[in-house]
Amino acid sequence: MSLIVVSPLTRIAEMAVRHQCRDMLSLMADGHDFHRPGLIRPDRHKTIRLNDIAAAAEGLVEPAEVHVEAILDVARAWQRERPLLVHCWMGVSRSPAAALLVALDVAPDQDDRALVQRLRAASPFATPNPRLVEIGDARLKRGGRLIAAVKEIGRGADADGDTPFVFSAVPL
Repeated sequence: MSLIVVSPLTRIAEMAVRHQCRDMLSLMADGHDFHRPGLIRPDRHKTIRLNDIAAAAEGLVEPAEVHVEAILDVARAWQRERPLLVHCWMGVSRSPAAALLVALDVAPDQDDRALVQRLRAASPFATPNPRLVEIGDARLKRGGRLIAAVKEIGRGADADGDTPFVFSAVPL
């Protein structure tokens, strides 16, 4: 099983139970504390602290290579017998970008465009964070293909921040 559940913060407990997730990746800004769902063990949960921005801004944590490396560490540790739960504040930007990077690390031979189209089919709201995508594209040696595919789908529809989605990390 190579399913990724992308969720807003408000729905992580529900999604963990519904999909029987045992691994969780949280992408949250400093000071945004939350409770880890009980069925996710502490050693199977990684929190990455960064803001949802595309360029440096005073007082905010810009996505950086260290964050992408941490995302890829989660991808490598994910055992894939159950879905991976990835979340951020609204489940629209940071977590979809991270889900794309996890998918490409798990299945590097897949087509970037097809992957991003699967993401869009699963969520009309997803607008992957461009800085995470850019860094991930370089780190995973995608040659600009991931960046181009994300630009091609454009900005997602306006979101209410309450709409989780599930998609396959590997081509079906």
